[in-house]
Amino acid sequence: MSSDILVSRPQYDSRAVAHRVQIKSPALERDVPQPSSGSATARFRSAKYTPEEWLCNYRTILEQAGADRHEAQNIQAESRTLSRDTEAATMRTQADGTRLLGERLQEIHSWRSELQRHIEQLRADTESLQAARTRLERALDATELPYAISTDNLSCRARRSGPDLVRDVVEEELLKEVDLIKGIQALLKRTTAQVVTQIKMNREAQQTLELDWSDKFQAYSLDDHSGRHSNMSPDTQRHPSSASMQEQVSTPSSWAKFTQDNLSKAMQEEQATNSLRTLVERMLQDTTDDLRDQCSVVDRAFSQRCEELIEAKTELEMKLAQILEQIGAQEKNIVALQQAIQNKEAPLRVAQSRLYLRSLRPNMELCRDQPQLSLEGEARQIDATLASLNQKLSDARSSLSHLEESRMALEKDINSKTHSLFIDREKCMTHRKRYPTISVLTGY
Repeated sequence: MSSDILVSRPQYDSRAVAHRVQIKSPALERDVPQPSSGSATARFRSAKYTPEEWLCNYRTILEQAGADRHEAQNIQAESRTLSRDTEAATMRTQADGTRLLGERLQEIHSWRSELQRHIEQLRADTESLQAARTRLERALDATELPYAISTDNLSCRARRSGPDLVRDVVEEELLKEVDLIKGIQALLKRTTAQVVTQIKMNREAQQTLELDWSDKFQAYSLDDHSGRHSNMSPDTQRHPSSASMQEQVSTPSSWAKFTQDNLSKAMQEEQATNSLRTLVERMLQDTTDDLRDQCSVVDRAFSQRCEELIEAKTELEMKLAQILEQIGAQEKNIVALQQAIQNKEAPLRVAQSRLYLRSLRPNMELCRDQPQLSLEGEARQIDATLASLNQKLSDARSSLSHLEESRMALEKDINSKTHSLFIDREKCMTHRKRYPTISVLTGY
């Protein structure tokens, strides 16, 4: 006992042993050995553990190791079960989604086919109304000849003198013919206005159907592309925000009702077109039957009218050439603007990708440093540049649209004047001594 170093008993931490933490014993100071014997060592003990403490420590370590092993086995078993269940559930959900996409594609295709059929029907109806409108305009032009003949006959008969200046049956019939021609002209104008209105309504209904068809075409393409995605597809990406419910979306019932309403409106216009076309055909036939006799017109009146048409046509053709030149220049400008916008796409992706990657910096590293400010400024600058370029592109397209409208209006007016010139000079002046035939009076 006197040969051992006597120190205080070290404190034993069972938690550290349970967590396999090795506790270092405090360093023993090298004291000068003092003589120890008798009552001087009564309250001190040796630094070594007792057998009971060694056994307790040993059992504690075994028990903790066994508990940790059991807990690990439970977690592994639960993980395997959870992985199998989630994999099966995910595959079932994905299969259901693929099946529903296929059913949706069939439904979209059905509605799109129906829309296509009515679009073609409306296009055919509009073309038939355009032909009817042309026939009405030609018939209206053709009535100028009988009216001129009737008024000229009345003027000539007014210069009669003596007993021959009598209100006979011929004069009565001429006055009836003048009134009839005026009534027919008013009827043709009103019918033409009805045809123009119906053409406008047909085009509006056709445009509505075409927009709906275009939306369904795009939706079909997107759903078809979505349905072709699989777990092995290389082009899939994560889009966390797309899983959230979007605002202002339609329901299946409202989606179907929207197309049904459009189709109903189109069918109404188709029925109205058929009725109006029948009315025009019957009216042209009736007016033709009332205007059987034909006569010539005064060469002077036709010559003056032809000169006016030629002058107006020449001015319109000069203006059309200027418009076509501006259309070509504006199209080149649009191509240049589109190229400029396309050139900004790569810098914008680089800036946004850099900002995105820097947003993933952890903890205090997520700092608004100078590179961050520069990248944000770069992104804002590119966005502002794109906004200005897109605005200018929109203005250019709007200008091009207006130019196209002017071009179509000029070409339509030139065609109309060419047609009128053809009627007045080639038909009327050539056959001014003959009354128009039935085909001419019916607008053919």
